[in-house]
Amino acid sequence: MNTDFEWLTGGGVTSPQGFLACGVAAGIKANRNDMAMVLSERPAVAAGLFTSNRVAAAPVVVDRERVASGRCRGVVVNAGCANACTGQAGHDDAVAMARLAAEAVGVPEAEMLVSSTGTIGRRLPMGRIAEGIRLAKGALRRDGGDEAAHAILTTDTVAKQAALRVRIGGADVVIGGMCKGAGMICPNLATMLCYITTDAAIAPADLDAALRRAANRSFNRITVDGDQSTNDTLVVFANGASGSAVPAAPHPDFDRFADALGAVAESLAKQIVADGEGATKFVTVAVEGAASDADALMAARAVANSPLFKTACFGADPNWGRVICAVGNSGAAVDAMKTQIYFDDVCVYDRGAVADAAANAKLAAVMANRAFTVLVKLNLGAGSDAVYTCDFSYDYVKINGEYTT
Repeated sequence: MNTDFEWLTGGGVTSPQGFLACGVAAGIKANRNDMAMVLSERPAVAAGLFTSNRVAAAPVVVDRERVASGRCRGVVVNAGCANACTGQAGHDDAVAMARLAAEAVGVPEAEMLVSSTGTIGRRLPMGRIAEGIRLAKGALRRDGGDEAAHAILTTDTVAKQAALRVRIGGADVVIGGMCKGAGMICPNLATMLCYITTDAAIAPADLDAALRRAANRSFNRITVDGDQSTNDTLVVFANGASGSAVPAAPHPDFDRFADALGAVAESLAKQIVADGEGATKFVTVAVEGAASDADALMAARAVANSPLFKTACFGADPNWGRVICAVGNSGAAVDAMKTQIYFDDVCVYDRGAVADAAANAKLAAVMANRAFTVLVKLNLGAGSDAVYTCDFSYDYVKINGEYTT
């Protein structure tokens, strides 16, 4: 992967040239901003990936159709109501929300996307939505990315943003993004809303290819609780304002752009896991020496999604038995007499032998860390992969026990 890019401190969706954003209070959620808009000042191309849940929310259905055209200028987002499982009326509301936003900012209706997040099974309060769009029209600005990132949050505790600069074809290109997500997080995509912007010029098909490559190594490698949402949305807009064109693959500049897009996506994905509902630990579950890459991913996901493993992480308990149990249940090829398990650099299980007292003493320090890695070496082949997860704490149960739908 290319790493010749520069991270932009405090960057987000308005870091690239030609993008506006805002966050406003529509009154859907009490005492906070709850609607956001991101808009390209010039025509843009777009690519998107959406939930794999067969129960897709109304805005997802609308956006899938519009992104397929390859040309979209912006998105309007509300928090506090998912507009999922709301029937034809909910679909009509999503279309109306996008139409109101498009009319407000003067772009073709078909080029405005719409997203919703929050409680499932409730209709959008269209009066408040309309007022929020009216406010958003006057609030859009070139430094509005941070407000937009905060406005889309639900159970998140912090906004998630990232931006970088990369050299493409002799000119600087900027890629920026924002996302939300803390609960109902599980591949594919995990449960989240994510919007990425870039001032690169790129064909829709090439942007789609770069996005799929980026998502596969980022959002499709995270999990908080194993649940997939009805509203997962990942969209990237490219408006060409930098004047730098990304060539089609295979080409080094395409790879450079795709790697930079992947770096932004990975940063945002890891921020989601770090802010998982009630999370106190960020855990990388890596698998090496699997019979295949597919086996490695199956094994890593099984461990990362195991409630027993995740509660052990919260309790700072290096319970390797829960790790090997999850691997054994994963469907991946495994031989316990060839397997090794490490917590960071401390080997806790070595081909049938358990850790000695000296290793156990080191483990206390590892488990006290805010972030650590669990490495499973299967020693059966060359397959490898990794998944990012967090612990299950008392607060996770409290948050979800008090959250409606």
